Amino acid sequence: MTHTVNDPDASQQSTAELVKNASEQISRLVRDELRLAQAELARKGKHAGVGAGLFGGAGLVALYGVAALLTAVVLLLAYVMPAWLAAVIVGVVLLAVAGGLAMVGKKEVQQATPAVPEETVASVKADVATVSGAVREGREGGHR
Repeated sequence: MTHTVNDPDASQQSTAELVKNASEQISRLVRDELRLAQAELARKGKHAGVGAGLFGGAGLVALYGVAALLTAVVLLLAYVMPAWLAAVIVGVVLLAVAGGLAMVGKKEVQQATPAVPEETVASVKADVATVSGAVREGREGGHR
């Protein structure tokens, strides 16, 4: 039999019954919050997955475009120097650009914040505040 705070029989319950009821309610609350966090992360994960797939497709198409432009640059340079030297120059420039991008990317990844289920964190904070307030009221009411 579950009693609420406003139940007149609640004052008749033993401490053990009250602790048992509180434990059951806290367990249910934790399970509910975990389900909420799971649902929130699944929703965010789905959007991230679709976005990553679209970025991947865009990256592949861009790669082909860049390859065509680089071939044009090598062929253009081949008019004024041997073709092998033109290809080496373009390759070295590309490796330098890749190194710079890698350094900037590493810095950005280090500054990234961890994924946090924000709605669930706010809900848990509200739950803790509610429980703390009820405990305070119970203590104050018991000392009167």
